[in-house]
Amino acid sequence: MITHVLTHRVEVPLHTPFVTALRRADTVRTLVVEVRDGDGNRGFGEGPQVLQVTGASVEGTEACVEQLLGPLLIGRDPDDLLANCRAVRKAVAGNEAAKAALDVALHDLVARRLGVPLVRLLGGTTSRVPTDVTLSANADRGTTADRVADGFTVLKVKVGADPATDVARVRAVREVAGPDVTIRVDANQGWTPRQAVDVIRALHAEALDVELVEQPVPAWDLDGMAWIRDRVDLPILADESVFGVRDLIEVIRRGAADLVNVKLAKCGGLAPGRTLLQIAEDHGVGTMIGCMMEGPIGVGAAASLAAACGTTLTADLDAAWWLARSPVFGGIHYDGPVVVLPDAPGLGVTGLVGVDDAAGSSNAAASSNAAGSGDAAGATPAGEPEV
Repeated sequence: MITHVLTHRVEVPLHTPFVTALRRADTVRTLVVEVRDGDGNRGFGEGPQVLQVTGASVEGTEACVEQLLGPLLIGRDPDDLLANCRAVRKAVAGNEAAKAALDVALHDLVARRLGVPLVRLLGGTTSRVPTDVTLSANADRGTTADRVADGFTVLKVKVGADPATDVARVRAVREVAGPDVTIRVDANQGWTPRQAVDVIRALHAEALDVELVEQPVPAWDLDGMAWIRDRVDLPILADESVFGVRDLIEVIRRGAADLVNVKLAKCGGLAPGRTLLQIAEDHGVGTMIGCMMEGPIGVGAAASLAAACGTTLTADLDAAWWLARSPVFGGIHYDGPVVVLPDAPGLGVTGLVGVDDAAGSSNAAASSNAAGSGDAAGATPAGEPEV
């Protein structure tokens, strides 16, 4: 039976600032949730703090897990996976980050009990998941050249902070990247509908060969997204507009997007994520699996889902690549532009750097001292420019 539900606050520095139209991040703050059974098995999940998108804070996620969701699971059979995940989803309104952390931890625990990687529990066999890499809103031409040199063939360009210069930024990326690299743009809700149409038409007119445009306007403005979609030739991808099933159904009903970005911390975990992918497929909506700015636990879970279910688009799972060092032992690693899943039970994470395995709730800061012996999820690129 499930005997413990533990929480660990984790803060990890990034090797380079991450800048979008919504925010600047220099660190990842996240809550790692650990579920233990009576046989000594441990499952891990992660609830990242992204206040500008999900509204989730580490402190709020921790309170939800410790006060409501964790006690609900104590004494339950860990192999009763669907019922346990359903109980978590129904126990509290909102709090998707907390739900996602526990949903993933419960899946990870069952996979470990069975001795199989998480991707196999989800029905897949692939261990390599290609990903794009993000070019922050303040990245320069040198950064673009570095990412291409790192082997990335899909670049996600952050725009929306200054519509007047967005076309010039994408043009510069195309000039440096060359014709064989895929470019997608993400406005992170930064445009008005009119600005979006003007910029997207300009991108198309200059033949910059942009793959898609992600979340051009505020999440609530589905009418605006539908208005844009009716007036441009590039596919529109919904991200912040879709958290759960109701959101996706409304996007489909209004014809607001061609594609959807499914993220575990938005929808509440692997089980609802799988439902979103199926609904999208059934309605002819393209799919991508993405992530928030989170660590190797969250990215590993999302990559496992992508490997098992498949998607229309190359995944958006570079978040752990940005970490200066890993906060965990084991787990995923990056082979250039590919997330590599471990050939180990569950997520392959064997512990948290700087955390006593016998401890309960903790503050685990992956500082240079604490994380020096951890397995690096992402390596700091040589000569990384200041941006």
